[in-house]
Amino acid sequence: MRILVIEDEPKLADYLLRGLRENGYSADSARDGVDGLHMAHYGQYDLVLLDVMLPGLDGYGVLRGLRQEAATRSLPVLMLTARDRVEDRVLGLQAGADDYLGKPFAFSELLARLHALLRRGAARSIEDSSVLRLADLELDLLRRRASRGSVRLDLTAKEFSLLTLLLRRQGEVLSRTVLAEQVWDMNFDSDTNVVEVAVRRLRGKLDEPFARRLLHTVRGMGYVLEDRQTHEPPPSPEPLKAAASTE
Repeated sequence: MRILVIEDEPKLADYLLRGLRENGYSADSARDGVDGLHMAHYGQYDLVLLDVMLPGLDGYGVLRGLRQEAATRSLPVLMLTARDRVEDRVLGLQAGADDYLGKPFAFSELLARLHALLRRGAARSIEDSSVLRLADLELDLLRRRASRGSVRLDLTAKEFSLLTLLLRRQGEVLSRTVLAEQVWDMNFDSDTNVVEVAVRRLRGKLDEPFARRLLHTVRGMGYVLEDRQTHEPPPSPEPLKAAASTE
Protein backbone atom coordinates (compact mmCIF):
# COMPACT_ATOMS: atom_id res chain seq x y z
CA MET A 1 0.00 0.00 0.00
CA ARG A 2 1.35 3.44 -0.97
CA ILE A 3 0.51 6.47 1.15
CA LEU A 4 1.19 10.11 0.38
CA VAL A 5 1.78 12.45 3.32
CA ILE A 6 1.17 16.13 2.45
CA GLU A 7 2.51 17.98 5.48
CA ASP A 8 4.71 21.09 5.64
CA GLU A 9 6.01 20.64 9.20
CA PRO A 10 9.28 18.68 8.73
CA LYS A 11 9.34 16.95 12.13
CA LEU A 12 5.74 15.75 11.86
CA ALA A 13 6.21 14.66 8.25
CA ASP A 14 9.32 12.64 9.15
CA TYR A 15 7.52 11.13 12.15
CA LEU A 16 4.60 10.03 9.97
CA LEU A 17 6.86 8.60 7.26
CA ARG A 18 8.90 6.65 9.78
CA GLY A 19 5.82 5.31 11.56
CA LEU A 20 4.09 4.29 8.35
CA ARG A 21 7.17 2.52 7.00
CA GLU A 22 7.67 0.69 10.29
CA ASN A 23 4.11 -0.60 9.91
CA GLY A 24 4.72 -1.98 6.44
CA TYR A 25 3.52 0.87 4.22
CA SER A 26 5.33 2.56 1.36
CA ALA A 27 5.18 6.29 2.05
CA ASP A 28 6.21 9.50 0.30
CA SER A 29 5.83 13.10 1.36
CA ALA A 30 5.21 16.53 -0.13
CA ARG A 31 5.83 19.76 1.77
CA ASP A 32 3.35 22.05 -0.03
CA GLY A 33 -0.07 21.77 -1.60
CA VAL A 34 0.98 22.24 -5.21
CA ASP A 35 3.57 19.44 -5.13
CA GLY A 36 1.20 17.28 -3.11
CA LEU A 37 -1.60 17.60 -5.64
CA HIS A 38 0.79 16.81 -8.50
CA MET A 39 2.15 13.72 -6.72
CA ALA A 40 -1.35 12.50 -5.85
CA HIS A 41 -2.44 12.76 -9.47
CA TYR A 42 0.53 10.89 -10.91
CA GLY A 43 1.78 8.65 -8.09
CA GLN A 44 -0.85 5.86 -7.95
CA TYR A 45 -1.33 6.17 -4.18
CA ASP A 46 -3.83 4.21 -2.09
CA LEU A 47 -4.45 6.95 0.48
CA VAL A 48 -3.50 10.57 1.23
CA LEU A 49 -2.78 12.06 4.67
CA LEU A 50 -3.49 15.73 4.11
CA ASP A 51 -2.72 18.72 6.33
CA VAL A 52 -5.00 21.76 6.07
CA MET A 53 -2.51 24.59 6.58
CA LEU A 54 -0.12 24.25 3.62
CA PRO A 55 1.94 26.75 1.63
CA GLY A 56 1.12 27.30 -2.03
CA LEU A 57 -2.28 25.61 -1.92
CA ASP A 58 -4.10 24.79 1.29
CA GLY A 59 -5.56 21.40 2.11
CA TYR A 60 -9.06 22.32 0.98
CA GLY A 61 -7.70 23.40 -2.40
CA VAL A 62 -5.78 20.13 -2.72
CA LEU A 63 -8.91 18.21 -1.83
CA ARG A 64 -11.00 20.03 -4.43
CA GLY A 65 -8.32 19.32 -7.04
CA LEU A 66 -8.36 15.61 -6.17
CA ARG A 67 -12.13 15.36 -6.41
CA GLN A 68 -12.25 17.10 -9.80
CA GLU A 69 -10.12 14.43 -11.55
CA ALA A 70 -11.49 10.99 -12.39
CA ALA A 71 -8.20 9.26 -11.48
CA THR A 72 -8.28 10.60 -7.87
CA ARG A 73 -11.99 11.15 -7.31
CA SER A 74 -12.32 8.10 -5.06
CA LEU A 75 -8.82 8.28 -3.51
CA PRO A 76 -9.27 8.06 0.30
CA VAL A 77 -8.18 11.25 2.09
CA LEU A 78 -7.60 11.58 5.83
CA MET A 79 -7.23 15.23 6.84
CA LEU A 80 -4.85 16.18 9.65
CA THR A 81 -5.16 19.59 11.27
CA ALA A 82 -4.85 21.59 14.47
CA ARG A 83 -8.21 23.12 13.55
CA ASP A 84 -10.53 20.84 15.46
CA ARG A 85 -13.65 22.98 15.62
CA VAL A 86 -16.89 21.37 14.46
CA GLU A 87 -17.24 23.82 11.57
CA ASP A 88 -13.70 22.98 10.39
CA ARG A 89 -14.46 19.25 10.39
CA VAL A 90 -17.71 19.86 8.53
CA LEU A 91 -15.90 21.99 5.95
CA GLY A 92 -13.34 19.25 5.34
CA LEU A 93 -15.94 16.51 5.02
CA GLN A 94 -18.06 18.65 2.71
CA ALA A 95 -15.01 19.28 0.52
CA GLY A 96 -14.63 15.53 0.05
CA ALA A 97 -12.46 14.25 2.92
CA ASP A 98 -13.17 10.69 4.04
CA ASP A 99 -12.11 11.29 7.64
CA TYR A 100 -10.76 14.07 9.85
CA LEU A 101 -8.21 13.78 12.68
CA GLY A 102 -7.25 16.70 14.91
CA LYS A 103 -3.71 17.39 16.11
CA PRO A 104 -2.20 16.27 18.38
CA PHE A 105 -3.18 12.64 17.85
CA ALA A 106 -2.01 9.20 18.94
CA PHE A 107 -0.31 7.28 16.14
CA SER A 108 -2.33 4.19 17.08
CA GLU A 109 -5.55 6.11 16.35
CA LEU A 110 -4.13 7.32 13.05
CA LEU A 111 -3.34 3.71 12.08
CA ALA A 112 -6.82 2.54 13.06
CA ARG A 113 -8.51 5.20 10.94
CA LEU A 114 -6.09 4.56 8.08
CA HIS A 115 -6.86 0.82 8.16
CA ALA A 116 -10.61 1.50 8.09
CA LEU A 117 -10.30 3.82 5.09
CA LEU A 118 -8.08 1.38 3.20
CA ARG A 119 -10.53 -1.47 3.81
CA ARG A 120 -13.36 0.67 2.48
CA GLY A 121 -11.25 1.75 -0.49
CA ALA A 122 -10.29 -1.83 -1.29
CA ALA A 123 -13.94 -2.88 -1.21
CA ARG A 124 -14.87 -0.03 -3.57
CA SER A 125 -11.96 -0.89 -5.85
CA ILE A 126 -12.98 -4.54 -6.12
CA GLU A 127 -16.60 -3.62 -6.72
CA ASP A 128 -16.10 -0.72 -9.12
CA SER A 129 -12.91 -1.35 -11.06
CA SER A 130 -11.94 -5.01 -10.99
CA VAL A 131 -12.52 -5.06 -14.75
CA LEU A 132 -11.12 -2.28 -16.96
CA ARG A 133 -12.35 -1.81 -20.52
CA LEU A 134 -11.56 0.15 -23.67
CA ALA A 135 -13.28 -0.66 -26.97
CA ASP A 136 -12.98 -4.48 -27.27
CA LEU A 137 -10.11 -4.65 -24.75
CA GLU A 138 -10.96 -6.09 -21.34
CA LEU A 139 -8.60 -6.40 -18.37
CA ASP A 140 -9.70 -8.48 -15.38
CA LEU A 141 -7.56 -7.42 -12.41
CA LEU A 142 -8.75 -10.18 -10.10
CA ARG A 143 -8.17 -13.06 -12.51
CA ARG A 144 -5.13 -11.37 -14.09
CA ARG A 145 -6.53 -11.89 -17.57
CA ALA A 146 -6.52 -9.66 -20.64
CA SER A 147 -8.44 -10.15 -23.86
CA ARG A 148 -9.54 -8.40 -27.01
CA GLY A 149 -12.94 -9.63 -28.05
CA SER A 150 -12.77 -13.40 -27.71
CA VAL A 151 -8.96 -13.51 -28.06
CA ARG A 152 -6.95 -14.02 -24.86
CA LEU A 153 -3.75 -11.95 -24.63
CA ASP A 154 -0.74 -13.83 -23.26
CA LEU A 155 1.02 -11.14 -21.20
CA THR A 156 4.00 -11.27 -18.88
CA ALA A 157 3.67 -9.81 -15.37
CA LYS A 158 5.36 -6.55 -16.41
CA GLU A 159 3.27 -6.28 -19.59
CA PHE A 160 0.13 -6.77 -17.50
CA SER A 161 1.24 -4.03 -15.07
CA LEU A 162 2.10 -1.70 -17.95
CA LEU A 163 -1.25 -2.28 -19.62
CA THR A 164 -3.07 -1.77 -16.30
CA LEU A 165 -1.43 1.63 -15.81
CA LEU A 166 -2.15 2.70 -19.39
CA LEU A 167 -5.75 1.52 -19.13
CA ARG A 168 -6.37 3.19 -15.77
CA ARG A 169 -5.19 6.45 -17.29
CA GLN A 170 -6.55 5.91 -20.80
CA GLY A 171 -6.53 9.00 -22.98
CA GLU A 172 -3.63 10.49 -21.00
CA VAL A 173 -0.15 10.70 -22.53
CA LEU A 174 2.29 9.00 -20.14
CA SER A 175 5.98 9.76 -20.44
CA ARG A 176 8.72 7.14 -20.31
CA THR A 177 9.71 8.57 -16.92
CA VAL A 178 6.24 7.98 -15.46
CA LEU A 179 6.10 4.44 -16.88
CA ALA A 180 9.56 3.60 -15.53
CA GLU A 181 8.70 4.92 -12.06
CA GLN A 182 5.28 3.29 -11.80
CA VAL A 183 5.87 -0.08 -13.48
CA TRP A 184 9.55 -0.75 -12.72
CA ASP A 185 9.88 1.43 -9.58
CA MET A 186 13.05 2.95 -11.04
CA ASN A 187 14.36 6.40 -11.88
CA PHE A 188 14.42 6.80 -15.63
CA ASP A 189 17.84 6.60 -17.23
CA SER A 190 18.04 7.98 -20.78
CA ASP A 191 20.51 5.21 -21.64
CA THR A 192 17.98 2.51 -20.68
CA ASN A 193 15.51 1.32 -23.31
CA VAL A 194 13.51 -0.96 -21.01
CA VAL A 195 10.34 1.10 -21.52
CA GLU A 196 10.59 1.14 -25.32
CA VAL A 197 11.25 -2.61 -25.44
CA ALA A 198 8.28 -3.37 -23.15
CA VAL A 199 5.94 -1.09 -25.11
CA ARG A 200 7.04 -2.68 -28.39
CA ARG A 201 6.37 -6.18 -27.04
CA LEU A 202 3.03 -5.16 -25.58
CA ARG A 203 2.02 -3.55 -28.86
CA GLY A 204 2.90 -6.76 -30.68
CA LYS A 205 0.35 -8.63 -28.59
CA LEU A 206 -2.22 -5.88 -28.10
CA ASP A 207 -2.42 -4.25 -31.52
CA GLU A 208 -0.59 -6.02 -34.32
CA PRO A 209 -2.96 -9.04 -34.60
CA PHE A 210 -5.98 -6.71 -34.72
CA ALA A 211 -7.27 -4.14 -37.18
CA ARG A 212 -8.05 -1.55 -34.50
CA ARG A 213 -5.00 0.05 -32.83
CA LEU A 214 -5.28 1.20 -29.22
CA LEU A 215 -1.70 1.90 -28.10
CA HIS A 216 -0.24 5.01 -29.72
CA THR A 217 3.10 6.80 -29.60
CA VAL A 218 3.06 10.56 -29.16
CA ARG A 219 6.38 11.67 -30.57
CA GLY A 220 8.62 13.39 -28.04
CA MET A 221 6.08 12.93 -25.22
CA GLY A 222 5.33 9.27 -24.52
CA TYR A 223 2.50 6.80 -25.04
CA VAL A 224 -1.27 6.87 -24.80
CA LEU A 225 -3.92 4.15 -24.76
CA GLU A 226 -7.11 5.32 -26.42
CA ASP A 227 -9.68 4.32 -29.02
CA ARG A 228 -9.05 6.98 -31.63
CA GLN A 229 -11.92 5.80 -33.79
CA THR A 230 -14.30 7.28 -31.21
CA HIS A 231 -12.55 10.67 -31.49
CA GLU A 232 -12.16 10.95 -35.23
CA PRO A 233 -14.77 13.00 -37.10
CA PRO A 234 -16.70 11.24 -39.87
CA PRO A 235 -15.09 11.52 -43.30
CA SER A 236 -16.13 14.52 -45.35
CA PRO A 237 -18.28 13.76 -48.38
CA GLU A 238 -16.51 13.68 -51.73
CA PRO A 239 -16.75 17.06 -53.45
CA LEU A 240 -19.13 17.10 -56.39
CA LYS A 241 -17.35 17.18 -59.70
CA ALA A 242 -18.36 20.00 -61.99
CA ALA A 243 -20.38 18.86 -64.95
CA ALA A 244 -18.55 19.03 -68.25
CA SER A 245 -19.57 22.00 -70.33
CA THR A 246 -21.50 21.24 -73.49
CA GLU A 247 -20.88 24.63 -74.96
